[in-house]
Amino acid sequence: MMATTITTLTKKSATVLTDDQAVSTGQYLTFLLSGEVYALGILNTKEIIDYDYLTEVPMMPAFVRGVINLRGSVVPIIDLLARFGKGMTPIAKRTGIVIVEIPNDSEDDSQQYIGIIVDVVNEVVDISPQEIEPAPNFGTGIRPDFINGMAKRNDRFIILLNIDRVLSVNEMASLSKTVVDGFV
Repeated sequence: MMATTITTLTKKSATVLTDDQAVSTGQYLTFLLSGEVYALGILNTKEIIDYDYLTEVPMMPAFVRGVINLRGSVVPIIDLLARFGKGMTPIAKRTGIVIVEIPNDSEDDSQQYIGIIVDVVNEVVDISPQEIEPAPNFGTGIRPDFINGMAKRNDRFIILLNIDRVLSVNEMASLSKTVVDGFV
């Protein structure tokens, strides 16, 4: 199996981690979204880019903000805050897009790249399995199936996202179909 890498792009530096490094250390990429700290497994993360111009796609759910051209590939951009039903993410100077790789939910085992809008990317942290508590059934303001668990760091909770559920291509496609059918 070929080792993949993650490249974190900022205006000042780039960081590269291999799959083996990320698995052995239990690494998660943390980011802020509306004042809450969220994290996703580093193996899902392919790169981080500055927020730039998006091409809007008509008749999509509100959480699909548009698409970008990423080195010749069309990548849909999801507003994670809107996906959680908490309104639109305000675009600011530090707003970024995290490009993640998720299963395509199809029988061919292909991968799909999707970008998620975040207020600011924090850091990559090590979280051991012993530090992860089960997801609560209430109190987080997002669907419980979107959460893999909670970890405590510096007296704050980090919500560990189940990115395969949050960005389920089949679920988002069915929501898009509902929006389109509503206009027909």
